[in-house]
Amino acid sequence: MDDAKYMKRALSLASRARGQTSPNPMVGAVIVKGGKVIAEAYHKKAGSPHAEVLALTLAGEYAYGATLYVTLEPCCHTNKRTPPCTGAIIDAGIERVLIAMEDPNPSVAGKGVSQLNRAGLDVECCVLGAEAARLNEAYIKYITTDMPFVTLKAAMTLDGKIATPTRESKWITGQKARALVHRMRAESDAIITAIGTVKADDPQLTARGKGPLFRDRGGRNGPVRVVIDPKLEVPLGSKILEGPPETIIVSNKNSPKAQKLIKSGIKVINYKGSLKLKWLLKKLGSMGVMSAMIEGGSSLNWHALDEGVVDKVSIFIAPKVIGGRKSLSVVGGESFRSLGNALIIKEMKAKKVGEDLLVTGYLI
Repeated sequence: MDDAKYMKRALSLASRARGQTSPNPMVGAVIVKGGKVIAEAYHKKAGSPHAEVLALTLAGEYAYGATLYVTLEPCCHTNKRTPPCTGAIIDAGIERVLIAMEDPNPSVAGKGVSQLNRAGLDVECCVLGAEAARLNEAYIKYITTDMPFVTLKAAMTLDGKIATPTRESKWITGQKARALVHRMRAESDAIITAIGTVKADDPQLTARGKGPLFRDRGGRNGPVRVVIDPKLEVPLGSKILEGPPETIIVSNKNSPKAQKLIKSGIKVINYKGSLKLKWLLKKLGSMGVMSAMIEGGSSLNWHALDEGVVDKVSIFIAPKVIGGRKSLSVVGGESFRSLGNALIIKEMKAKKVGEDLLVTGYLI
């Protein structure tokens, strides 16, 4: 029972760095001796000391003979910016190590546990493994597929509309829901939208708010903005072209306008034929994008769902009704032809956010 308690504490610590560790996982560590917590820490950002090393430093000589609770298998490889944690754990004289989950990174993947076992430490895995995997869902997807974890975010009325027949959509949800969206953006590496949304709403798609997260993830360090724009129709005065953060235009048209955008600091990625979102996500993954949030219209939502690239949905539902056949629905496209082909959302949860309801669920 105490093992679960201390691991929950480690998971809670790890979650404090949500949105700030990419491309690294979130990791928390708690050191216990004689039934008391003597040190605890979490990994704050890529390149900074790992949670285990921070906790061991705080514990000092008291770490000898203690138990370490850590949310991810300690690293054992040297081809990175920080030294391996297994050596520090062994040298500190830790007696017992409880791990929430093995690291799916091929450079670790059980090797850390083996190294600790060979040194004579008592190692146990996996304590609260499901919770740990959910916490690092983006890292797991990225490290095993080279593609970002994709969340489809949308805001709709109670009758499933995202805009009126005149394309008015500001604002469907209330202030608290919109503030939460800014936090979700800050916790993502990229925001993906389409040219229709840019032309209709002229969004900034930046992460704006107060607190440490926004200080770290605002401005130049904010999520990269990705605009799918096949015909290169983006108006040159669009807010999304104002930086920082970085903006990427994805187009199959190479023209003087593209060169003008490039000279102004906008990255242009070209493709041939029709765009496959999986190709784009692979491209973003190669650029170090570990998590991406889709904030588009009904057409982009459909293509993402139809192509099977969505891992999670976050749908805000406002207590409003628009109605009308010409009002835009949250998912457009051709539709699935039968209920048997309908996508099934798993692990659905709902919570109140101000006046609105946030429904989340998974497609993986």
